Amino acid sequence: LSRTVAAEVRKQVSRERSGSPHSSRRCSSSLGVPLTEVVEPLDFEDILLSRPPDAEPGPLRDLVEFPADDLELLLQPRECRTTEPGIPKDEKLDAQVRAAVEMYIEDWVIVHRRYQYLSAAYSPVTTETQRERQKGLPHQVFEQDASGDERSGPEDSNDSRRGSGSPEDTPRSSGASSIFDLRNLAADSLLPSLLERVVPEDVDRRNETLRRQHRPPALLTLYPAPDEDEAVERCSRPEPPREHFGQRILVKCLSLKFEIEIEPIFGILALYDVREKKKISENFYFDLNSDSMKGLLRAHGTHPAISTLARSAIFSVTYPSPDIFLVIKLEKVLQQGDISECCEPYMVLKEVDTAKNKEKLEKLRLAAEQFCTRLGRYRMPFAWTAVHLANIVSSAGQPDRDSDSEGERRPAWTDRRRRGPQDRASSGDDACSFSGFRPATLTVTNFFKQEAERLSDEDLFKFLADMRRPSSLLRRLRPVTAQLKIDISPAPENPHFCLSPELLHIKPYPDPRGRPTKEILEFPAREVYAPHTSYRNLLYVYPHSLNFSSRQGSVRNLAVRVQYMTGEDPSQALPVIFGKSSCSEFTREAFTPVVYHNKSPEFYEEFKLHLPACVTENHHLLFTFYHVSCQPRPGTALETPVGFTWIPLLQHGRLRTGPFCLPVSVDQPPPSYSVLTPDVALPGMRWVDGHKGVFSVELTAVSSVHPQDPYLDKFFTLVHVLEEGAFPFRLKDTVLSEGNVEQELRASLAALRLASPEPLVAFSHHVLDKLVRLVIRPPIISGQIVNLGRGAFEAMAHVVSLVHRSLEAAQDARGHCPQLAAYVHYAFRLPGTEPSLPDGAPPVTVQAATLARGSGRPASLYLARSKSISSSNPDLAVAPGSVDDEVSRILASKLLHEELALQWVVSSSAVREAILQHAWFFFQLMVKSMALHLLLGQQLDTPRKLRFPGRFLDDITALVGSVGLEVITRVHKDVELAEHLNASLAFFLSDLLSLVDRGFVFSLVRAHYKQVATRLQSSPNPAALLTLRMEFTRILCSHEHYVTLNLPCCPLSPPASPSPSVSSTTSQSSTFSSQAPDPKVTSMFELSGPFRQQHFLAGLLLTELALALEPEAEGAFLLHKKAISAVHSLLCGHDTDPRYAEATVKARVAELYLPLLSIARDTLPRLHDFAEGPGQRSRLASMLDSDTEGEGDIAGTINPSVAMAIAGGPLAPGSRASISQGPPTASRAGCALSAESSRTLLACVLWVLKNAEPALLQRWATDLTLPQLGRLLDLLYLCLAAFEYKGKKAFERINSLTFKKSLDMKARLEEAILGTIGARQEMVRRSRERSPFGNPENVRWRKSVTHWKQTSDRVDKTKDEMEHEALVEGNLATEASLVVLDTLEIIVQTVMLSEARESVLGAVLKVVLYSLGSAQSALFLQHGLATQRALVSKVRPCWQVEQTLMWGLGSETPGSTLPPLSLQNFARVKMQVTMSLSSLVGTTQNFSEEHLRRSLKTILTYAEEDMGLRDSTFAEQVQDLMFNLHMILTDTVKMKEHQEDPEMLIDLMYRIARGYQGSPDLRLTWLQNMAGKHAELGNHAEAAQCMVHAAALVAEYLALLEDHRHLPVGCVSFQNISSNVLEESAISDDILSPDEEGFCSGKHFTELGLVGLLEQAAGYFTMGGLYEAVNEVYKNLIPILEAHRDYKKLAAVHGKLQEAFTKIMHQPQRVFGTYFRVGFYGARFGDLDEQEFVYKEPSITKLAEISHRLEEFYTERFGDDVVEIIKDSNPVDKSKLDSQKAYIQITYVEPYFDTYELKDRVTYFDRNYGLRTFLFCTPFTPDGRAHGELPEQHKRKTLLSTDHAFPYIKTRIRVCHREETVLTPVEVAIEDMQKKTRELAFATEQDPPDAKMLQMVLQGSVGPTVNQGPLEVAQVFLAEIPEDPKLFRHHNKLRLCFKDFCKKCEDALRKNKALIGPDQKEYHRELERNYCRLREALQPLLTQRLPQLMAPTPPGLRNSLNRASFRKADL
Repeated sequence: LSRTVAAEVRKQVSRERSGSPHSSRRCSSSLGVPLTEVVEPLDFEDILLSRPPDAEPGPLRDLVEFPADDLELLLQPRECRTTEPGIPKDEKLDAQVRAAVEMYIEDWVIVHRRYQYLSAAYSPVTTETQRERQKGLPHQVFEQDASGDERSGPEDSNDSRRGSGSPEDTPRSSGASSIFDLRNLAADSLLPSLLERVVPEDVDRRNETLRRQHRPPALLTLYPAPDEDEAVERCSRPEPPREHFGQRILVKCLSLKFEIEIEPIFGILALYDVREKKKISENFYFDLNSDSMKGLLRAHGTHPAISTLARSAIFSVTYPSPDIFLVIKLEKVLQQGDISECCEPYMVLKEVDTAKNKEKLEKLRLAAEQFCTRLGRYRMPFAWTAVHLANIVSSAGQPDRDSDSEGERRPAWTDRRRRGPQDRASSGDDACSFSGFRPATLTVTNFFKQEAERLSDEDLFKFLADMRRPSSLLRRLRPVTAQLKIDISPAPENPHFCLSPELLHIKPYPDPRGRPTKEILEFPAREVYAPHTSYRNLLYVYPHSLNFSSRQGSVRNLAVRVQYMTGEDPSQALPVIFGKSSCSEFTREAFTPVVYHNKSPEFYEEFKLHLPACVTENHHLLFTFYHVSCQPRPGTALETPVGFTWIPLLQHGRLRTGPFCLPVSVDQPPPSYSVLTPDVALPGMRWVDGHKGVFSVELTAVSSVHPQDPYLDKFFTLVHVLEEGAFPFRLKDTVLSEGNVEQELRASLAALRLASPEPLVAFSHHVLDKLVRLVIRPPIISGQIVNLGRGAFEAMAHVVSLVHRSLEAAQDARGHCPQLAAYVHYAFRLPGTEPSLPDGAPPVTVQAATLARGSGRPASLYLARSKSISSSNPDLAVAPGSVDDEVSRILASKLLHEELALQWVVSSSAVREAILQHAWFFFQLMVKSMALHLLLGQQLDTPRKLRFPGRFLDDITALVGSVGLEVITRVHKDVELAEHLNASLAFFLSDLLSLVDRGFVFSLVRAHYKQVATRLQSSPNPAALLTLRMEFTRILCSHEHYVTLNLPCCPLSPPASPSPSVSSTTSQSSTFSSQAPDPKVTSMFELSGPFRQQHFLAGLLLTELALALEPEAEGAFLLHKKAISAVHSLLCGHDTDPRYAEATVKARVAELYLPLLSIARDTLPRLHDFAEGPGQRSRLASMLDSDTEGEGDIAGTINPSVAMAIAGGPLAPGSRASISQGPPTASRAGCALSAESSRTLLACVLWVLKNAEPALLQRWATDLTLPQLGRLLDLLYLCLAAFEYKGKKAFERINSLTFKKSLDMKARLEEAILGTIGARQEMVRRSRERSPFGNPENVRWRKSVTHWKQTSDRVDKTKDEMEHEALVEGNLATEASLVVLDTLEIIVQTVMLSEARESVLGAVLKVVLYSLGSAQSALFLQHGLATQRALVSKVRPCWQVEQTLMWGLGSETPGSTLPPLSLQNFARVKMQVTMSLSSLVGTTQNFSEEHLRRSLKTILTYAEEDMGLRDSTFAEQVQDLMFNLHMILTDTVKMKEHQEDPEMLIDLMYRIARGYQGSPDLRLTWLQNMAGKHAELGNHAEAAQCMVHAAALVAEYLALLEDHRHLPVGCVSFQNISSNVLEESAISDDILSPDEEGFCSGKHFTELGLVGLLEQAAGYFTMGGLYEAVNEVYKNLIPILEAHRDYKKLAAVHGKLQEAFTKIMHQPQRVFGTYFRVGFYGARFGDLDEQEFVYKEPSITKLAEISHRLEEFYTERFGDDVVEIIKDSNPVDKSKLDSQKAYIQITYVEPYFDTYELKDRVTYFDRNYGLRTFLFCTPFTPDGRAHGELPEQHKRKTLLSTDHAFPYIKTRIRVCHREETVLTPVEVAIEDMQKKTRELAFATEQDPPDAKMLQMVLQGSVGPTVNQGPLEVAQVFLAEIPEDPKLFRHHNKLRLCFKDFCKKCEDALRKNKALIGPDQKEYHRELERNYCRLREALQPLLTQRLPQLMAPTPPGLRNSLNRASFRKADL
């Protein structure tokens, strides 16, 4: 770039400062290629070839090229569960069995990328790994944490007692004489060098060395882990294929005991699922007999094999459900008699009666012994029971049961589910889980006898279903009582002594003599889709029933014998039938139990057979039927054969299974019967029932050799026939010859899609292997190569599709099927390429280099496709047969990856669709094939460009293009598929980077980008496309050699400065804004063409980020998060990657991200504003901008909002004006970033700043223009704010609020992707609700919430976790601040020599001061203050320094490090410091008082020590200031003590505000503080009063300045709002001359400020419902607005007035407050003792509430049993009180008005506003009781007057005057009657009328039984004329009251009559009758005349009902 162009660009950028900095982005000439296009990548391989490998020094060398050992081949032995492999030995196996067996024993072949584990895809940074790395972080000390702990010591309780009085009367200076005398304090140790002069460079160097010590190496380890939801690149290696198991339960049979023990009993256990009506496990046979019982069978027993002695079994349940039963069947030796007879003794004889039944038992034992001897080999059914597993699981989970207690469960069915019927219907399998329950031991006590007619499984299911019903039929049966104890528990992980279903020993098997546990094979209730991984070949035979009813002769006790025959000779029975219990392991024959005297028995038997590996046509099952004679008769044989039948096991090469109904032959079968079925009528044979089927039997095979699916069977058979070349071959009805085998094979391939899913998945590895083989090695039929590639490829697509569909539930998020992934990763190999090993090499891992060329290796691997064959090639294995055959075989073999690519590209649309659904599989298959090709062909040393032929690469290009196009076109139709395809494609390209020419891959990426770009213009929903492209980029960048792929070591980087030490760089810094910038450096920091070309992937990523952050980007908020998250995730990976641990290497890596700085700087206006201060946004940038004239003195004036913030006031809602006077929001175009995204972006920026080469950063800073530099500073400022430490408290508070957000975001994200919301609307909506918690004003600590990123979704964190989070957050805050500090130092060094130095340093200082002002750790403060001192010496001193003075003071750093105070403008400094201090102590929750005092003392010491100032008055002034500060401190500290007592707190604030009467600024601040406190407590009226007072204060001040007509005259103007406001007139000329500098300089002391205060007052009045006052406020405001011609505001004001007046009309009954008199008595109260207050409480507060509140509050303060509430309102006698206690007297009072006042106070509001006088009445009688008879009932009225009128700026006001009056009984009566009459009148005149109320009042007035009612009053006081003439007047008044009362009653009755309905007529008559009675009774009393009534009034008589006549009572 030419210099002139660069200069132009810079000018343009600076001009555009106020506009969007992005506007020049897309097409800026400096960038060459626009960002929306992808640059042409460099040719990677060429560049590497052109660079000598040792060009880079030491550690950087590894970044140049991939490591040599990047790829390796591992052979991993297949994990075998059993100690011996269990595969058939020494038999001649047919091809299919041999293939299966080989497959189950060969090793896994794994292509291993040795460094892949370092990529983000495989070792992602998660919350867990972060936590692991965060161990051992140093503990950072933070003031807000530390001081909180220190202060809560034992002395608190004493403090609270120290003077807690009402503070109004003590003089303000009381604090001065406080215990702390400033002079006597010790100062901090002084810093020795502080007042010396040192060369700045040395200071800088020393500071830097100190700063660099003990820094954490990885910044992002301290930041929350990247968002899991965004991690599209996340992969995990598939699990190796393993045998499938469900949830496993261990059942142990402990003991079986009957009431009588006479014979051996045998048990069978199995699981049944009632709902599926299926037996779901094989049988487990157990024998719990005692040795003596076993002895009875000695005659029949061989020595029992140890495997048959098992007593515990492990059952597997894949589909747990509440319908599963454990069924236990018992059998015994066959004996004479049916089942009922045999059970009888067990039911009748009891153990307790053994002695009684001795003879019977003896007889039974004898019989049993005989039967055992004779019939010992036969069994008979005996009894059964069932255990409902769901009960065990659910109740075993309950903690109240002792796990090993003998939970004596009555019969199994008594413990039905305890949860009611509704979940019996629940179908969910999840209703039940068998994995985590507590072990249970149960005793089953009831067994049911078997019934001969109901032995089948169908009957059993009926019984089980019935068992679950409450009224089970089984209950009515008489049980066989026994005790069977079994243990049921979840099976352990690796149980010892376990046998597999084939009786193989499962590892670990410590000792072959231990009693084994058997694994029981599961028959899952529904399909289970899992590939076979081991050899299994079992056959189960289930005889169901036999019907011999038509068979002649003696055939009653029928037994069926089963044998597995390999031929027809009886000796050819194989020992393959598994033994049961206590017998030999395998037997040659087995019998079913016998049902006595039954010609048509049913069976429940299960025979388990081990199928031989090779089943031939002659193998068959032979069934022989015997009649067993139970009674020994001479001449009768024990067993007589009465029938025969058989099942040939192989038919057309397929195993025969399923149900059979067989005819039974009476005679022995003839020779060579075995190849035929019994259905064939053989000549000369007799059949039972005329050759009908009479024997029903079922065969089930569980085999990993026989697929038992016709399509699979046929496919395998054909393939094996071809391999063996065994023609002709008979297949069902066709004979295969070489002529028709090809078409049969093609048909079979096409038919594979019809195979049923379960066997297809089970045999998927076999099928895929065969298909791959057909593709690579086309079969040769009669010398011709048959190309089946296409058919096999299509079949593969269909198989993969079917497997996917079957395993849909198991798919991962990317739609991969784990079983297929495992196949590719472990099982897939190139056929015939056994990676053979050199002799003796251990077969664990094999490096590619050590692969010897095995002799059996086919040449295909080594032959290029050029078809040249070397005759001398030693690897050519010459097979028997002609050489030509071998040659053609070689010619025919192909390379799988080439074939796959080719077939895919040319595939038809239907197949292509199937492939696209599962493209990942084919991509992975190709990649593994390519890798194997390279590894086995030893081609890894070949240059990458020569590894694969051009044709193949062309196919790949076409393939990537077409798949890319599919992604783009499908994104709107099928988003999910598009996402999966997109990811698969990205992973494929990423994998190719490890194998092929990398430049080629980059060109593919570029082509794909271009495709997307062209589509973007026309796309209806570009955001979705961009999201996919973003994910694509992210996956590419997750490659483990990402850094190397970006060519970090190539010559784009500038020559480094020979010694990049700090001082040497000053030589270059002269270029700062004087000469043209270095284009090389610039292009490194911008997304320039060269940068994007060389760092191709990094360029793509950062371009994505830059485009996403553009203001007008589509779907912005969604992409922001994705793009930022991608960068964040990569940087996290670099931090944790051991390859980049060294600083030099990391600096190189950081160079790939330098443009991030420019991107973030330009995005600044739209980042979340963490610095919540007013208008922090872009303040420094504009400050440094040369265009903004007249702003140079911004540093010279105190910004009013800053002052306000410092003084601790809350900002008025409208006051967040921007500091810079430029257009405040012009730059805020576009969509703002969320807090979370902003914070993450800033973390990434800090990462770059931390790790980049400082010299490089310095050269970059040199080239920045002033506005750019300003924006950079702004960015740093924002970094500080974003990572500020919140304190442990914040963590606890936030804990509950966090995790709703992420879910909400997810939902929104989906909406946006699916396009249901347009991106525009979305943006608008988001900008409206910037704060995630609704209205920002309602959340006090929103700042700490919004950008806090929750690390986990659990809400309730433990204390340790919160401690840990606080620790990490503290370290992050410290490190972030230190990185900012480092950067600031670089900037300072850059600008030191330039002419713009002053302004830049001022701005830098602002950032430093901000960093010191925020919550920082002690560690940072040391460095920060050091930097600040160094800076101050470089900048001319200015006010900002003092502004932070106090933060320095409050910090806990040893040695307060103050900047030198300046002599000029010390008056202002004084005021600033005073304000800062009061703010610090007023608003900081936990400052250290002691440290503050010490700091003040330290400053004093410095002032006295400084030689230069000895003779000036400066030291004295400092001294005055320090004492003043000390006083404020003492006062404010007191306020802290009363934090919990709102009244006391407000009183203290009130007193402090009064103390500041002399400095209006601070008084104003404190008034605002009070308003804030009130608003917080909900006292809106009081808050409004504070604002009115503040406004009055300002008005006074403005009136002093100049007299304007439109302004209020001062306080007087506000009198109508409140009479209290006159207090503010204290500002008079003697206190303050308004022009004195530094006073009243706050922004409120202006007309605008006054308007603001009045508006706030009006707002509070509105909230408090005092709408009349709103009017008064606006009366003062409107003239000002009129004068300013502010019609907009006037309109608003009148609008609000209208609202207020409307509300007055519509809410006549507002509730304003309730008043109570509270008196404090007792020395405990200190100053409060004997003080009376009137408290204003919220409306409708009950006396009990305030009483409870005060009692509770003071009890907490003084301790229990100290506080007493005085229950009455009588005067308190101090002498009778206990001096140790504290007494509170609370009385309800009402506002009181004189008659003259009531004339003015017309409305309800008038009577509730401006209240000074309150009244309460106390009834009493002369003898001390409160209430008595009418003649002696007196009343005391008390009037209280307060200092101020309510509402005031506080809620309790002292009582200043009190009057009492006593009423005599007759006066009391007059008052009562007047009240009653008023009530009647009110009820009568009410409009609309209220009948109920009227009737109530009437009933109370005329009801006959009213106690002390009107009649009684009249009889007491009017019956006789009083003797005392003084009372005549009262007597007469009472008489008049009664007359009035009667008149009103009559009116009321009349009204009532008009209101009632017909139903109340009678009631009304009753009322009238009562009234007449009352009137008659009163008549004589009211008519008598007083003699002296007309006489003149004696002079002394008082009229107690007139206020003037009140006097002190004489009582």
